[in-house]
Amino acid sequence: MYEELENFERNHVWDLVEPPPNCRPIGTKWVFKSKQGEDGMVVRNKARLKEGIDYEETFAPIARLEAIRILLAFAASKGFKLQQMDVKSAFLNGFIEEEVYVRQPPGFESARFPDRVYKLRKALYGLRQASRAWYARLKSFLLKSGFVMRSVDKTLFLLSRGGDTLIVQIYVDDIIFGGSSHALVSSFDEQMSREFEMSLMGELQFFLGLQIKQGLEGTFVHQVKYTRDILKKFNMGDSKPMTTPMSTNTALDADEDGEAVEQKEFRGMIGSLLYLTVTRPDIQFAVCLCARYQASPRTSHRQAVKRIFSYLKFTPELGLWYSSGTSLVSWSSRKQASVALSTTEAEYVAAASCCS
Repeated sequence: MYEELENFERNHVWDLVEPPPNCRPIGTKWVFKSKQGEDGMVVRNKARLKEGIDYEETFAPIARLEAIRILLAFAASKGFKLQQMDVKSAFLNGFIEEEVYVRQPPGFESARFPDRVYKLRKALYGLRQASRAWYARLKSFLLKSGFVMRSVDKTLFLLSRGGDTLIVQIYVDDIIFGGSSHALVSSFDEQMSREFEMSLMGELQFFLGLQIKQGLEGTFVHQVKYTRDILKKFNMGDSKPMTTPMSTNTALDADEDGEAVEQKEFRGMIGSLLYLTVTRPDIQFAVCLCARYQASPRTSHRQAVKRIFSYLKFTPELGLWYSSGTSLVSWSSRKQASVALSTTEAEYVAAASCCS
């Protein structure tokens, strides 16, 4: 908590002032969180002072997981390693345009001015415009530094110097970067450290639950830790391993006469499996098929989902391999609007839908 408040002072986040007439200051609260590494061990404990307010501009661009996979595949094909850095108290760097007053933090009220309030200069965690304000600040800095923002992905920035290129991908306060020149990478590292308070994490190894192993021959991306976590969460750790995610003769339907099961648990299982499809295209079809019945799940649907978990018990370490050759970066499983009478017709329908 003391470190968080020291960050406020260094970043000139607020001023202690007399409350203006008709002022309705927003309450604050402390939120504590532990950040874990890929081995499940606590890497850092965090204390955040949070509050909230309604306002109009809330949207801030965020990197899609497909973009992360494309970047990993590109880096592997070009033979350079990606690095990761984290901005400490990132949202405290974003300027806000609204006039906002907050109460003094619980346990840290001023003994001399207990009735005063803080007038915000910058965003706090919990403000709905905080992520937008931080993105605007970081984007402005990168553009002034010579980077070019891509037209399709607003979180991807490129810097070209001579024949060398530096790539920067932003995901809120986590930044992935790498390039063909060690000098460019080191220069960017120094620039960011001068502008913001950084936590340099080195080579990219663990990001958004993805475990990443970068080597000389390529990059392996998997979710072993996440797989074991969800097996434990849904009490499937002792299930009998299966060699396939779904039986070849399984034909799921609405099963209106079947016994209903708890909707919340079923949706939780589907949601957990959908995130696992980030690195597991082998379960994409089975998960999406089961996901159709979240509105009214039955026992047959839950059994099909449990079969997928049993398959994960048998194959927890599968993932994606990116090398210098062609790599898989995107996939999907969708229900077609028409019925095909042959496998050839089904392939044509699928190809046509991809081009439309």
